[in-house]
Amino acid sequence: MASIRIMTLEGGFFEPSPEVLAAFRAQLRGALLVEGDAGYEDSRSLWNAMIDRRPAAVVRALGTADVIACVNFARQHSLVLTLKGGGHNIAGLAVRDAGLMLDLSLMRGVWVDERSRLAHAQAGCLLGDVDRETQLHGLAAVLGFVSNTGIAGLTLGGGFGYLSRRFGWTTDNVRSMQVVTADGQLVRASELENPDLFWGLRGGGGNFGVVTDFEYELHPVGPEVVGGAIAWPAENAPAVLELFRTLMSNASPELALVAAMRLAPPAPWIRKDAHGKPIVVVFVCHTGTVEQAERDLAPLKGFGAPVGDIVQRRTYVSQQNLLDATQPKGRRYYWKSEYLPALGTELFEKYREHAARIVSPHSAVILFPLGGAVGRHGEDHSPAGNRDAQWVLNISGSWDRAEDDAANMEWARAAWRDMRAFSTGGTYVNFLNAEENDDRTRDAYRGNYDRLARVKARWDPANLFRSNKNIVAAG
Repeated sequence: MASIRIMTLEGGFFEPSPEVLAAFRAQLRGALLVEGDAGYEDSRSLWNAMIDRRPAAVVRALGTADVIACVNFARQHSLVLTLKGGGHNIAGLAVRDAGLMLDLSLMRGVWVDERSRLAHAQAGCLLGDVDRETQLHGLAAVLGFVSNTGIAGLTLGGGFGYLSRRFGWTTDNVRSMQVVTADGQLVRASELENPDLFWGLRGGGGNFGVVTDFEYELHPVGPEVVGGAIAWPAENAPAVLELFRTLMSNASPELALVAAMRLAPPAPWIRKDAHGKPIVVVFVCHTGTVEQAERDLAPLKGFGAPVGDIVQRRTYVSQQNLLDATQPKGRRYYWKSEYLPALGTELFEKYREHAARIVSPHSAVILFPLGGAVGRHGEDHSPAGNRDAQWVLNISGSWDRAEDDAANMEWARAAWRDMRAFSTGGTYVNFLNAEENDDRTRDAYRGNYDRLARVKARWDPANLFRSNKNIVAAG
């Protein structure tokens, strides 16, 4: 292996000797990669093409023992360490130039216990891995909206999806985690074992250790649901959004509607004459009975003259794949986001105004539903908090060429500046972009931040795990 220079936490560089590297390699079942090795480019590449960084070395872990060896090596030599699960984080936190990257993406085992309605999933799993295995039993974990998202980042940041109004944050449905701590120990975190660590991990991100296994509570969902999408021309947006708000204000927990405004993609389910033109689209997922879904969705199905309608009975797995085409790996992404307490007329006016100014055919302004079971617990039940939020506003910039960065980023920022006034004051930590750091991290955790700082002081006082939306240890 060629000579390498790995950045240290103090800002210098560590140049391990061939003997040190050989000894480290001997501890690993997975690969230790440097630039030029087969697999290095694949490992360092992330979903967001705006993040193009080159770590000095990559450990592609095949098991927990590899994780422990990597954490120990990083701590012993005071190295900058980053963690990659699915690589789907908008801020690109999984990789640093000249750092040591621990790549968990090959650890994708899922084990389902149908009788106890529990599943264990390794940290490299994508949402689709878990959905495919659990749906064999007519069960589902509470996960997100895009099947190629990694479960680790989603869960550790709180997590929400179509099932959250029924069952809460993703992390409300985690029963235990297996964690490699900063001192290289393997511990279990649950309500009964290391409960302070368990509390911190349920929303506090990768600040406290490397989670290698998640134990999820499962719920009877599927294998069929009623779901899909309906789209109308943008001139119908005022009436569509009002109907959207009315339906969700009285909706059963089984119904989740997501509203978006964008330019119509050349999708086969949208009329060709609408392609490239502004539309308003409502994504639908109903996990109740077919009869209940038909009643609840009748006002939506009967409204106006859609340019596309694919709401129908479908598998839950296909529902979870529905938005994948809008978020392909290799595009450039920049998001701004806020939690909202309600949807009002003035917000809708700003929403439509900035949707009309979209500069990329891939960008969108999106409203995701919360409420319901999310508010079932107190604010301090977990760091994900924000139990007062009823909606997530996501200003989703997405484009292809680097030369278009400035225009697309400014569109997103301008929309956010105009609509931030409607926020609860909180924001979803997983939607924070690379330039949003300390103040916005505090916004994400609000009244839970100080308690997180105390957990950090106990479990990672030297801040080995700092390549994240970092929490400063108390004291």
